[in-house]
Amino acid sequence: MTCSEFMALLDDLLDDDVSATLRADLDEHLSGCEHCFITMNTTRKTIEFYANRELYPLPAPLRERLQSAILEKCRKC
Repeated sequence: MTCSEFMALLDDLLDDDVSATLRADLDEHLSGCEHCFITMNTTRKTIEFYANRELYPLPAPLRERLQSAILEKCRKC
């Protein structure tokens, strides 16, 4: 399996939506490819982080400055 093939299947792997045979192929690739192993772990941790996020209210002045900055940036595009 190539890194490109692995990356094309990464979403399915993380969603646990692969057959046992395909999972074995993916695991074999991971055992010998540090780049794909790091990419998979980083992606998994990112998903977990955002899935567990808490919303924090912003103070009104900060929210207004942030909104103004975003709108100004959008006008320039």
